[in-house]
Amino acid sequence: MQIHPHFDLIIRNGTLYDGTGAPAQRADVGIVGDTIAAIGDLTNATTARTLDAMNRYVTPGFIDIHTHSDETVFLNPLMESAIQQGVTTEVTGNCGRSAAPLSGAARETMLRDIAPYENLTLDWQTMDEYLARVERARLATNYVTFVGQGTLRACVLGYTRRPPTPDELTQMQRLLAQAMDAGAWGVSTGLIYPPSSFAETEELVALSRIAAERGGVYTSHIRNEGDRLLQAVDEALTIGERAQIRVQLSHHKAAGKRNWGKVNQSIAKIEAARARGIHVCADQYPYVASSTGLGTVIPDWAYEGGWEQLAARLRDPVTRQRITDEIRAARPGWENPATDSGWHNILIVGCKSERALQGKTVWQIAELRGTDPVEASCDLLLANDGAVQVVIFSMSEDDVRTVLRVPWISVGSDSSARAPTGPLAQAQCHPRTYGTFPRLLGKYVREEKVLTWELAIAKMTSAPARMLGLERRGEVRVGYFADLVVFDPATIVDTATFTEPHQFPRGIDYVLVNGALALDHGKPTEARAGRVLRKK
Repeated sequence: MQIHPHFDLIIRNGTLYDGTGAPAQRADVGIVGDTIAAIGDLTNATTARTLDAMNRYVTPGFIDIHTHSDETVFLNPLMESAIQQGVTTEVTGNCGRSAAPLSGAARETMLRDIAPYENLTLDWQTMDEYLARVERARLATNYVTFVGQGTLRACVLGYTRRPPTPDELTQMQRLLAQAMDAGAWGVSTGLIYPPSSFAETEELVALSRIAAERGGVYTSHIRNEGDRLLQAVDEALTIGERAQIRVQLSHHKAAGKRNWGKVNQSIAKIEAARARGIHVCADQYPYVASSTGLGTVIPDWAYEGGWEQLAARLRDPVTRQRITDEIRAARPGWENPATDSGWHNILIVGCKSERALQGKTVWQIAELRGTDPVEASCDLLLANDGAVQVVIFSMSEDDVRTVLRVPWISVGSDSSARAPTGPLAQAQCHPRTYGTFPRLLGKYVREEKVLTWELAIAKMTSAPARMLGLERRGEVRVGYFADLVVFDPATIVDTATFTEPHQFPRGIDYVLVNGALALDHGKPTEARAGRVLRKK
């Protein structure tokens, strides 16, 4: 008599996309514990539970390669906005900023950032302590982090605007090595954000070599995504070539109307680098608007010494005049969203001092106050200790589609996990927080057919897993971890908008993280089976 295997859970009758880009197949998926144990016809197998995936697609869990949930994970361990769009692994520590290591000015900045949140205590310093703290929080998703080069700089140099001394560079390298030995996956830069922006190429190469020795990745919000996009791409490629490190270009785009179409040149440049042996990829969110802090309109020299010094400069009439004159003059080579995209395209979404201003553009606020947008921006920054979040409409839809079609460009939301209730719902946010992955599948695959299902799913799963070097994730394969998504291809869609962003998508039935159901019949569970994935 034939003995049939017993599973903890079987997903039956689904159309399986394994994440590799291969064509779909009809197959059941059997799970034992946290692992995919069988794929195929499991009709005769016994199971503790069956999920019926008839008329549904079964795929690997989505890997969000670019997020900023570094400290918000402690406020929202259920990671609702991520889980509800099929994300099973979040990658944080991007754009030059990470939650560890923390000392000196880096610690002071973090204390200021978390001050609005009650019951969030800064009780870690090293990367090992931070990751242990995340493990104790028991997240619903898996968790990966980079080390922020801006954070390293703040630890050692504070907000000093100069190259490091040899001893200071050695200290940064030592901190980076310790953080990677504790489990971080590489180093990130945010080269429009002080103090990351204070670094010159030589410093970035020196740090990247430390990450490369440990098999890490250099990921970068490059120095310019507007007029000097191509030069900024060149710098990232140079760093990759000189440090012999894999390079991930963050949220690839061309910002500002006069730069639309330039992504064709940047993609060609990257393709040429790949052809000559540089391991470089990129990521993208499928929207025509970005999101950042309003402080990006301020010239970076004004940040020297940190926020307190900037605030003092904004209060001093003479220095403030110099700052506002520079904002209006639009210095060549400086990526300034105000001049690149226009004040009428900068939407305030996070403003603690005056929540009623959320949903208004800087131009509208200036008109309401009887001033000009430059002065209004300086006043808003002073009233909010520099923490004003904005959405900037700066890209073209044609460029979004162009970038989407590139197989080696994966998907990253550039957001932090949130929920429609609680402390993280007080501010508005970019709709990508809730809608990135369903939007790509619903709008750009099903409706507009910009991508095939196979390619789109690979860009969300195996592509980021391979770039990072995640073991046994990103594909539906026997022996791999059971991070899985089951969704309806006919109905999957994002519902979050720029005016009402805190809205979950539709069409996702089940999400499994390490074999546990985090989303069941479209409803979140209390499962918190995510793991901190430490680089070995």
